[in-house]
Amino acid sequence: MQIEDTGLPGVKVLTPARFGDARGFFSECWNRARMAEAGLDFDFVQDNHSLSMEVGTLRGLHFQAPPHAQAKLVRCGQGVLFDVAVDIRKGSPTYGQWFGIELSAQNGKQLLIPAGFLHGFITRAPGTEVLYKCNDYYAPDCDGGVVWDSCGIEWGFDGTPVLSDKDTRAPRFEDFNSPFVWEG
Repeated sequence: MQIEDTGLPGVKVLTPARFGDARGFFSECWNRARMAEAGLDFDFVQDNHSLSMEVGTLRGLHFQAPPHAQAKLVRCGQGVLFDVAVDIRKGSPTYGQWFGIELSAQNGKQLLIPAGFLHGFITRAPGTEVLYKCNDYYAPDCDGGVVWDSCGIEWGFDGTPVLSDKDTRAPRFEDFNSPFVWEG
């Protein structure tokens, strides 16, 4: 597995090896023991799977607050998406900065996002499936978000995104009081 740092501390790009032949390929997307050896020790407890039919479907920017804050490992099962993490750890040297990467079924890349970050994505192909692991269970009372267009993210989409009602009502970043603190 190739592990790459990003400009945001803790956010990593993981690219699993693929072993292919005429039938297709095999890839080990996560191995807890191997990742722990690399300093990535996460106990994932929940797998999520979303399907977005339309190009330009934007989900996010979401987080789960303590005590049920979540780290996520995100990958694309089908289609193409632009996946984004935004640092919301008060006192962090990268507070408010974002990192984005294209994830696709073709490139096999994954984005590892620790707790303390907003997460969101926009689809770039119809019928895009997103699969992600979380290291804590979903807790509705800890659910939060920030509106998608308030963090300066360059989404690479010129139209009007398809949004949920919840995502259109989220506060702007400048009005948001983060529950996370940078622990250096």
